[in-house]
Amino acid sequence: MALTLADISKLFHEKGGEQYSGEPVTQLEHALQSAELAEGEGADDALITAALLHDLGHLLHDLGDTPSLRGVDDVHQYFALPFLRGLFPDRVLDAIKLHVDAKRYLCATRPGYWEALSADSKRSLVLQGGVFEGEQITAFEALPHAQDAVRLRLWDDLAKQAEHRTPALEHYMTIAQRCALK
Repeated sequence: MALTLADISKLFHEKGGEQYSGEPVTQLEHALQSAELAEGEGADDALITAALLHDLGHLLHDLGDTPSLRGVDDVHQYFALPFLRGLFPDRVLDAIKLHVDAKRYLCATRPGYWEALSADSKRSLVLQGGVFEGEQITAFEALPHAQDAVRLRLWDDLAKQAEHRTPALEHYMTIAQRCALK
């Protein structure tokens, strides 16, 4: 069942107050901070929307707090896609789908990246398949929108600041509306 923009807004209002696994922010705060970082770097509407919605799968799941502590990979990057397909273009969906693999890629290619990850990101990395090696790196780089996913991942990593004020959800839902499929 595809979501509408109103459904997404309602989901954030109803479940966005939940703690973002192992981090000092809520799900909504993390989403808004990610979108704000994208907007601040001059990203276009599609990438700002992907930043806002990249962890929507966590809100659609009902797996409780910090599934990675129980050894569960919630595959949130894939879980949200059927709900968003038909609403947003592939560029938005691909960045969401690939943001976990972008973490695996950055761990392999960017010195110091792994060390800077939060404890929960390191724990989930193992469950998500670990650091890319050899051909996995090349294969990731060849994917459509892989570099968008890398940018999204970097914002994702930074969007965990307690009590950081951002524009309201409605600001980013307006941006999402502009890039939604007509």
